[in-house]
Amino acid sequence: MNLFNKSASCCGILLLALMLGVLTSCYSQPSHPPVAKIMTGADQTEMYLPGLKGKNVALIVNQTSLIGGTHLVDTLLSRGVSIKKVFAPEHGFRGEADAGETIKNATDQKTGLPIVSLYGKNKKPTAEQLQDIDIVLFDIQDVGTRFYTYISTMHYAMEACAENNKKVLILDRPNPNGHYIDGPILEPAHKSFVGMHPIPVVHGLTVGELAQMINGEKWLNKGLECDVEIIQMKNYTHDSAYVLPVRPSPNLPNQQSILLYPSICFFEGTAVSVGRGTPFPFQVIGHPDSDFGPFEFTPVSTAGAKNPPHENVKCYGLDLREVKVPAKLDLSYLIDFYNKSEQKDEFFTDYFKLLAGTEQLQRQIQNGLTEKEIRASWEESLKNYKSMRANYLLYP
Repeated sequence: MNLFNKSASCCGILLLALMLGVLTSCYSQPSHPPVAKIMTGADQTEMYLPGLKGKNVALIVNQTSLIGGTHLVDTLLSRGVSIKKVFAPEHGFRGEADAGETIKNATDQKTGLPIVSLYGKNKKPTAEQLQDIDIVLFDIQDVGTRFYTYISTMHYAMEACAENNKKVLILDRPNPNGHYIDGPILEPAHKSFVGMHPIPVVHGLTVGELAQMINGEKWLNKGLECDVEIIQMKNYTHDSAYVLPVRPSPNLPNQQSILLYPSICFFEGTAVSVGRGTPFPFQVIGHPDSDFGPFEFTPVSTAGAKNPPHENVKCYGLDLREVKVPAKLDLSYLIDFYNKSEQKDEFFTDYFKLLAGTEQLQRQIQNGLTEKEIRASWEESLKNYKSMRANYLLYP
C-alpha cells in the first residue's frame, strides 16, 4: 500500500469512528428538555406597571428587590412611577444593618426618597404615613422560615392597609426552602415579631401564598381582609432549585447558610455562637468550651454583626460549610450541643421559646427525648397545616 492509500484508509477509519461516536452519543445520552428560567413577579413589569400609572406608591423593599441587576426603585422611577416613600424592614433599605439593630428614618442619598423605618418602635405603617399613598408595593426576598422577619413586616403592612383602605401589591419571589415543611406550629402565647402566625418553622410558602393565607384565615386585626394583588412567578414550583442572586440579609451570605438557617437559627436562643462576626455566619456553630468540637473560630465585631455572641473569644464546634443539608428541620446539632453542655441550666435563653414558638421543644430536649420522638409530636399538627396550606397555593 502506498502512502496515499494508507493515509486515505486511516482517514476513512477515523471518519467512521467519529460518525459512530456521534451516533452512540445520540442514543446513549438521555435528552433533558431545557429548564425554563424562573421569572419573578418583579421581572414581569408589563403585569403591574399599568396599575401604578397615576398612583402614589409606597415601596417595602430592600437590597433583594432586583430586576436583573437593577433595583426596583430605579426601574420604577425611570418609568415615571410616583414613589412617595420607601418603608424599610429589618436590616434597612440597603440591607446593611445588623440583626435587631434599630432602623432610623432617613433620606436615600441616591434617589432622595424618604425612608420610613418599619423596624424599631414603628413596625406598622401609621394612618398618617399612608395618607398620601394609593398602593403599597411589597417586593422582598424571603427564605421560608417563620422567624425571618420580612413576613412579619408584610403582615403589618397588610393590616395597616386594610385599616386605611389601601391596596397592597405583592411581587412574588421563590422560596429557597420551599421544598419541604417542618417544625412545631407556633402557639398564640409565643407570638412575637419573630413568629406571628400559627404556621411551622419551615412553612413551604412564598410570600404571595402566605399573604393569601393571612387573609383567608382572618389573621389580621379584627379579622380584616386586605385588598391584595399578587404578581405570580412563571416557571416556578415548590421543588424548583433557586439560588438567591443577592444575600437576603447580612448574615446569610450564600446558599449554604440559607439552607442551614432553619435548623441553625435555634442556636440564637442558646449560649452557642452561629458564627456571627466571622466570614461564615450560619455555617458554623461553637462555644468557648473545647468539648463542643474540633473546629475553631473567633467572632469579632464587623459591619452587619456588631457585638456578636462570644466576641473576641475562641469558640470550638463544627464547620458545616461542606455538609449536605437534608430537606428537614435538623435537630441533631441542637440536641448534641445541649448534651455536651456542662451548664445545662444556662444553655437556653428566653429567646429560644420565641424562635420555637412553643415551650415544648425546650422541655423535650431537656427531658432527653430523641429527635425521632420530638418529630413524632409534630406529625398531627403538620398534617392539619398541610391541609390548610393546600387552599392557598399558587404553585405546584
